Amino acid sequence: MRFDINLGLSILTVIFVAACNGVQAAVPSVVPQLAVPAIASSPTATIVPTFTPTPTPTPLHPLTIESMRERDYPGSEITIDQTLAPGSNYKRYLASYQSDGLKIYALMTVPNGTKPKTGWPVIVFNHGYIPPQIYKPTERYIAYVDGFAKSGYIVFRPDYRGNGDSDGIATGAYGSPDYTVDVLNALASMKQYKDADPNRLGMWGHSMGGYITLRSMIISKDIKAGVIWAGVVGSYTDMMYNWRRPTARATSTPNPLVPEYARRWRQNLIDQYGTPEQNPQFWGSISANTFVSDLSGPLQLHHGTSDADVPIQFSQTLYDQLKQAGQTAEFYSYKGDNHNLSINFSTAMQRSIQFFNKYVKGL
Repeated sequence: MRFDINLGLSILTVIFVAACNGVQAAVPSVVPQLAVPAIASSPTATIVPTFTPTPTPTPLHPLTIESMRERDYPGSEITIDQTLAPGSNYKRYLASYQSDGLKIYALMTVPNGTKPKTGWPVIVFNHGYIPPQIYKPTERYIAYVDGFAKSGYIVFRPDYRGNGDSDGIATGAYGSPDYTVDVLNALASMKQYKDADPNRLGMWGHSMGGYITLRSMIISKDIKAGVIWAGVVGSYTDMMYNWRRPTARATSTPNPLVPEYARRWRQNLIDQYGTPEQNPQFWGSISANTFVSDLSGPLQLHHGTSDADVPIQFSQTLYDQLKQAGQTAEFYSYKGDNHNLSINFSTAMQRSIQFFNKYVKGL
């Protein structure tokens, strides 16, 4: 196609003339634009929050007071399994209740006569160590139970698991919480018993039972008052270094009636947590003595100066700690008397009854 020179000259002439005459030619307005290549849109990234994982807390040892306070102790209905020969002014039964799904037997006495409007006051009775294989609820502590029973109290004396015919394994009191759990469930069961006053509950303990009584009064607020005879009431540090049973010192041959795990509680705890010097926080956390300011009620202590089984210093030290914490406490020592207070039994029993009458019966 040829370009027409004459036509081109004509167009230029027209434009030139218009410019000279001040007339703007009708030329389309063009706005410069930056040419940006099209970019395919990409999906917006989803912001996923970053969570800092919460460290898993180290599980508390079941012996710690904190751990035991977190547990439930529902108890159960009391079952009368057998009616026994009556006492002087009270009925006697072989009863049972539930603890951790186990059937635990107990000796129970109920006063004769007209029941008070609110029910009979109760003493949960924690016996000392008896080899579980030979334990029987109707043997031993007969005079002790009788003293409280004929004074107008329901007495409930649990076996502990694995003792006698009770279900479970006898794990011992000091390296396991099981016996204390059984007692706290006994306490809850008595609160539900139709003839008992749930607001007038006391607790008595001898030797190992004293250890259980002290711990129970630190864990539960339901115990109005406690009495302990010759109790294992030292801190775990004292129990570790200042207490060995005479049979353990006298012979290197282990007692075949004491399970190995019950004998080795000291070493088992040291293997896991170190010595009291290495880990005082742990040893304090499992000692009831650390928490005496939380005691649920007044406490009376009895101990013979010639006790060859449990050092009297345990009771003396606990008494000092109770007084320093502002607790109501009494301490009676009996010169020359033994672990069972055989010489001064009547005096100690009378003092115990009077203490319960004051703080449990409210007389």
